[in-house]
Amino acid sequence: MLVKAHVKGLLDIMHRSALPGADASSPMNNEWLNFLNTLAEQTAIAIDNAQMFEGLQRSNMELALAYDATIEGWSHAMDLRDKETEGHTLRVTELTMRLGRVLGIPESESVHLRRGALLHDIGKIGVPDNILRKPGPLTDDEWVIMRQHPQLAYEMLSPIPYLQQSLDIPYCHHERWDGSGYPRGLKGTEIPLSARIFAVIDVWDALRSDRPYRNAWPVEETRRYILEHSGTMFDPQVVEVFLREIDRL
Repeated sequence: MLVKAHVKGLLDIMHRSALPGADASSPMNNEWLNFLNTLAEQTAIAIDNAQMFEGLQRSNMELALAYDATIEGWSHAMDLRDKETEGHTLRVTELTMRLGRVLGIPESESVHLRRGALLHDIGKIGVPDNILRKPGPLTDDEWVIMRQHPQLAYEMLSPIPYLQQSLDIPYCHHERWDGSGYPRGLKGTEIPLSARIFAVIDVWDALRSDRPYRNAWPVEETRRYILEHSGTMFDPQVVEVFLREIDRL
């Protein structure tokens, strides 16, 4: 069985007795030979196609794993640079995936949700260390620079084709339900659902974590803060579902 001069296998045909009514040169034997040759050719093509498909699947899987390993490396590098938020990225990514499933984000979009959560603060790479790692409150001028990080994330990630569907969280997670957020002042459902989900989780984890300038907030105080800002900072529906889910952890 040959395809493009490459042997794909051997089709071995055996018959224990002479085919009825003919010698080796009979039309009947020629018909069998033509049939078997055709069968061998078609089988070889089928094997070749299956091998090509399997190879393509393997290549796609290896490429996807390489993509994800690169993204995780970027997010880990960001955590290492900003020691204050070490471990934050993996915690918020896990919660985002869970809440996304509950709120109906399709499984087909989960890979983009995960990548967006992992890269949510990638734009802070463009923020100077003296601002990013400042132990106390930022000045007004420093906040102007800090608030550029969603736009920086967009500029970094949008030229990368496989990350274009993962931009919503890095670009929009500082938008607010009432329109007072940044960088574009989006309001309500103008903000992508994935970013609305992430905004709640991001604040929750930040308040529940120790910082150089304060201790982690207790659970009840953090719940109260999230509820108080439902309808202003956060999507009320997302807050309701989030608080229900967080009680189950």
